[in-house]
Amino acid sequence: MEQIPEEEEGSGPEPGPEESESQPGPACLAWSPLEVAEWVRQLGFPQYEECFTTNCITGRKLIHVNCSNLPQMGITDFDHMKEISWHVRELLGIEEPLWSRSIALPYRDNLGLFLDHKAPTGAKADALTFSQFVQEAGLEPYATIPPL
Repeated sequence: MEQIPEEEEGSGPEPGPEESESQPGPACLAWSPLEVAEWVRQLGFPQYEECFTTNCITGRKLIHVNCSNLPQMGITDFDHMKEISWHVRELLGIEEPLWSRSIALPYRDNLGLFLDHKAPTGAKADALTFSQFVQEAGLEPYATIPPL
């Protein structure tokens, strides 16, 4: 595996769920597998860099990285799985569904649903913006915590 040179603290892939005109959605969606692997190394898991590059996990595919599929990638330490999954959700700006959420709500929050549609490659997914997705899907803003 090609070694990524050591970089100064604070350099490397820039995280963030902000949307820009050139790249609709979080900036990390444009990351290559090497940039994702670098981010994983910066999280403190250099032993898993190869798992992410071998499985070609790009920024777009991060939406699918969770405790359910990390073992298939070769990551089996449960505490590491929980931490990586938490960091992925934080990076993408999505919420973990609450166990007490209403079953009438979609499985994911609106941003999570949007990122599911951004994960594939192609001109349509490339051009899709969050506001356009919410409008076309007819989604309403909702709270993930049920009212009291």
